Amino acid sequence: MKIVRTDCELQTPQLDGQLRGMGHDLVLLPDGVAEDILADAVRDADLLLMCYTSITRRVIEGATRLRGIVKYGVGIDAIDIPAAIEHGVVVVNIPEYAEETVAEGAFALLIALARKLPALSAQMATTGWAWPEPAWLGRDIADSTVGLVGIGKIGRSMARMAGAGFRARVIAYDPNVSDADVRALGAEPCDSLHALLEQADFVTIHSVLNDQTRYLMGAAEFEKMKPSACLINVSRGAIVDEAALIAALDEGQIAGAGLDVFSVEPLALENHPLSPLFGRSNVILTPHLTFYTEQAMARLEQDTLDRCLELIEGRDVLVRSHDPRLRKQSKGVVFSD
Repeated sequence: MKIVRTDCELQTPQLDGQLRGMGHDLVLLPDGVAEDILADAVRDADLLLMCYTSITRRVIEGATRLRGIVKYGVGIDAIDIPAAIEHGVVVVNIPEYAEETVAEGAFALLIALARKLPALSAQMATTGWAWPEPAWLGRDIADSTVGLVGIGKIGRSMARMAGAGFRARVIAYDPNVSDADVRALGAEPCDSLHALLEQADFVTIHSVLNDQTRYLMGAAEFEKMKPSACLINVSRGAIVDEAALIAALDEGQIAGAGLDVFSVEPLALENHPLSPLFGRSNVILTPHLTFYTEQAMARLEQDTLDRCLELIEGRDVLVRSHDPRLRKQSKGVVFSD
């Protein structure tokens, strides 16, 4: 079979080696590949593996042999799923390889902001030492309030780490989770986003991106946050109105931000909407890599290979995600509970 994998900057040597070892023709394409080049490569492909690249209706309609699209990752926003369903192309993601890993990454950002590690590191690099002055005064996580926007699998890991692990008060807002379930996860439910923002010392985002959550955090929301509070986003960049975030930081409406995801990726030091955030001592920017550990990548490669084998062998493809966009599929799939 011909298999196309986009975003080859994310190296998956075990996956690539296994597919080639089975005799398949594996074509690797870079991140940001032009639609024309992608459409031409996929035209006679049997499988398409993608991570970040947009898979448009035009690409899908031109791929007459395509059996399936495997997102080797979680988010499926870049795939035209209705077009895939119309053309009998199975779409599957890998939703369970890094829940704990991403939560650990979010917590690392939270700790770094709480203890002002970016500012201290810059001071040490400049002068070699820092005396205990008010500028370096950190905050305990114990007895602070951690607010979770979304309490799905990653949010649940975050709730456990913050509550049971660090003795923080954990509150959560998620309209898709019952109050009883929120309490069972060790968090206090909030009946609105604004109610959470008014109380939280750390606001950490763990929502999916859809029409309801796009720009969920805007100017009105930043006004509700405490001036001493910090925002952490390891979910999707477009959940945050990034221009409003810059304004909130400029005006001192919030104390800091830790961001691993952005509406436009990759970032750039210049000529990018978020370029003004570089070099700020109260902002941490990481390159969408909270998922990137040795263990998580091993799980990702194995689960991706398993889904590919199901497609190659003509078996029903296991869909573990509960995303309703994937659950609309009725042919060639089997859903986990």
